[in-house]
Amino acid sequence: MPDLKNKISMTLKDQPQQKLEIMQANYSNSKSILQQLSPFVYWAQTEKQITLKIELKDAKGLHIEFTSNALNFKAKGYGARGLNEYQFYIEFYALINSEESYFRVIDSKIECIIKKSEKSWWPRLVATPQKPHWLKIDFDRWHIEDDRLDEKPRDIRQDYYREYERLQKEEIGYIKESTKTVYMVFYNFAQFIGYLYILCVICILYYRDGPDVISKTYEYVGNAMKFVQLLQFLEVLHPIFGYTKGSPLIPLAQVMGRNFVLFLMIEWEERMQTKPVVFYLFIIWSLVEVIRYPYYLTAIAKMPLAFLTWMRYTIWIPLYPMGILCEGIIILRNIPYFEETKRFSVEMPNQFNFAFDMPTFLKIYLLGFLLPGSYMLVTHMAKSRAMKLGKKRFIRAAND
Repeated sequence: MPDLKNKISMTLKDQPQQKLEIMQANYSNSKSILQQLSPFVYWAQTEKQITLKIELKDAKGLHIEFTSNALNFKAKGYGARGLNEYQFYIEFYALINSEESYFRVIDSKIECIIKKSEKSWWPRLVATPQKPHWLKIDFDRWHIEDDRLDEKPRDIRQDYYREYERLQKEEIGYIKESTKTVYMVFYNFAQFIGYLYILCVICILYYRDGPDVISKTYEYVGNAMKFVQLLQFLEVLHPIFGYTKGSPLIPLAQVMGRNFVLFLMIEWEERMQTKPVVFYLFIIWSLVEVIRYPYYLTAIAKMPLAFLTWMRYTIWIPLYPMGILCEGIIILRNIPYFEETKRFSVEMPNQFNFAFDMPTFLKIYLLGFLLPGSYMLVTHMAKSRAMKLGKKRFIRAAND
């Protein structure tokens, strides 16, 4: 019995010591785990390869090992926690070609080019659904050349926009739009509101006051029309800076023609401001734009509407000729006014030895600019309509 009591007492004495040793061992293990630092790693992909950007400056003792399904990294350098030893291990979602994969040191980062074994799109980088906190998506590299032999670089954000949006939402909690996209949304929405305002004011006043309001159209909405028409000069810059596709010549011709009529023919000649033709011209311009700008908004949002597309490329057929006719009438009516006032005309003699006759210029403008420019515009719209509303394209748009 005494021996049994001694054994029990010794066991009870040793138990706290054993617990303390276990706690110290667990602490030391957790401390070593916490001391294992990982650099920030940004990744992007194409169908053929994975690109990893490891943010580590002045890397020493660099060790990168590619296996058939993983990457092991270890190096000492300046990272997120200053000068330390950093390491990480990634088990990939699918197999890679370790022999063709390689890395290179560029400035303050290390770039790994990892070739996929099979050409496919990976829904994620790592094998497990839970990704490490130091692994980020490199959204800047989604616009890259997928194949150097292609004539034009592919935009991965357009080729795989659904996957791109899903990854963005997983990474930052919402879909991050580019500055260009946000600007284009605001611009088109603002222009739509501007022309809708003009159209609504004209219609409400006509409903309330009848035909008597026609002569006061410019008085009520002239300033608003001048503002939105001046803003349209931005549409000449959009294709130049790559915000939209196509040539800047078509929007330049259209915007210059409208502003020539609005500012020189109407704003500078008060007698023209009360003519009924101004009322009809403003309605035509506004009707065209309240269809065009919503169409652009749906295109930016990648949610095309078949009816809106049809309206955009059909409503110009009756409205453009009527608008051209109204502009021509305004110019013709202004010729005797400018002959009377000599506005913008320069007569000889003068110090520059130069003469300019505005009525003659208006006649030349009608025959040499308005008619040929209108033909070019109508031809361009006809070609665009054939491309957009071709039978196969229109059916596909209606089914989307």
